Parts: sequence; C-alpha cells; structure tokens
Amino acid sequence: MTSANLLTDNPELYEARFPDPDRLAGRWAEDCLRRYGSGPRVLDLGCGTGRDAAHLHGTGRTVVGADLSAAMLAYARTHHPGPEYVRADLRAFAFPRREFDAVVCLDSALLYCHTNDDLDGFLASCRGSLVPGGLLLAEMRNGAFFLGRTELLGTPTVSGFTWQGTAYTATTTLSVDRTAQLLRRIRVWTADDGSPPVEQRSAWRLLFPQELRYVLAAHGFEVIALHDGPGPRTEPVWREGDPAGGTADGDRLHLIARFTA
Repeated sequence: MTSANLLTDNPELYEARFPDPDRLAGRWAEDCLRRYGSGPRVLDLGCGTGRDAAHLHGTGRTVVGADLSAAMLAYARTHHPGPEYVRADLRAFAFPRREFDAVVCLDSALLYCHTNDDLDGFLASCRGSLVPGGLLLAEMRNGAFFLGRTELLGTPTVSGFTWQGTAYTATTTLSVDRTAQLLRRIRVWTADDGSPPVEQRSAWRLLFPQELRYVLAAHGFEVIALHDGPGPRTEPVWREGDPAGGTADGDRLHLIARFTA
C-alpha cells in the first residue's frame, strides 16, 4: 500500500475520473459572473487541471489560475492554455499589483481551509486581491447536509473507470470528525495492471450557511446568494437560465458574495 495521491499526482487520470466534456462547471461560473456583473479579471483558486480557468479565458476574461500542485499546474499549462498559471496556497496568497474583479473557488477547494485561521487567511487574501465590489464565487459540499444525515457515512462505496486499458477501482469511506468539524475521506485505489493499492486520506471543513454568512461579513463581504442548487454537481444539474435556489439543504452549497468594505 502506498500513500501517493493517485489523481492529483496524475492529472490526466483526474480528468478521466471526473470528465466534464460540456464544461458545465466553467459555464456555471461564467453565468454567475455575468449575472452579478463581474468585471473581466478573474482569479481561479484551486484551478486543478485548468479546465474551468481555460473556459473562463475563452469567454474573453483575463484569468489567473492558481493551485498548490505543481503537477496540476504543469498539466494545465500544456493542456488548457490561455490563463496565466501560478503556484499559490489558497490559505494565504498575494498577487502584488494585481486587482481582480472576481475570485472563483470551485469543487470544494475552499474546504481545504480546515481551521478558523485558514479560513481567515483565505478571506483576508481575497480581500487584498479584489477590487471594491468584486465577487467571491464558491461551490462546495454543504456542512448542513450532514446534520442528522448518515446515508453517505460509514459504509464503503465502490466506483471505477477505465483509462488507457487499465481498470481503476476506488473504495471510499466517509466519516465526520465532529470535534474538528471535518468530513474525512479514506479512498483506496486498486488497478488491474499489477500496481500496488494506493490509499488516500483527505478532509474538508464542514461549513454551515449561517457560519459562512458570519465570517464573510466579518471580512467585509455581503452574501448575495447562498443556496444548495442547482449547480454543476447537483442532481438535477444546472442548466443555463436556471434561477438560483432558495434552500440550503442539499449536499452542495453555492456562494456568491460581494466585497463591500
């Protein structure tokens, strides 16, 4: 058993495991930016393979994609060119002489802020990077979903995909660490090519809607929309023209906030 991060160390595997041929996440982000009047300069934090950053670039925006993974950034520069790609930690970052009209943070990247200090660092960095009136757009798992619900917890789930003739199988177990307010994940990958199994451990902060409103207000942000769907990873998925929902009960949470201070 090895502890390498199979998907983030191999971005081409990541895209095979999580295909988005219709660029649904990027289109949803662009729709939100247009709907709420964002200017053209966008910072995509936790950009991963660069698919969403490249889509936003393709709409005519000036985009910087930032990620902590050197492998992801190298892949993005080759396979999804257009944006500028830089290495940065979303818990504390600075871009001197750059003023962004929007910060985009998709696919639960914000939830790697495990502590209150991490979250304060993220929001302080956003505050220092955004122009007055700039937008913060985030899409993530919803902490409120796990209040009293256990259907996603404890029991391993099995999924898989095939890439370049090799079948990969993932066995995933989720648990809630209530003391740390984290959703913890253990995922074991096996492949039929004879390679050893790979165990990955990760965690996301469980943030609740009212908690988010409170901490955002403390950093000078006004929440414009906060809802569970529709979005790029909800069921049913978002379609162009869909209005924002009015509840925050589902597994995903979608946030649009404006920097007002």
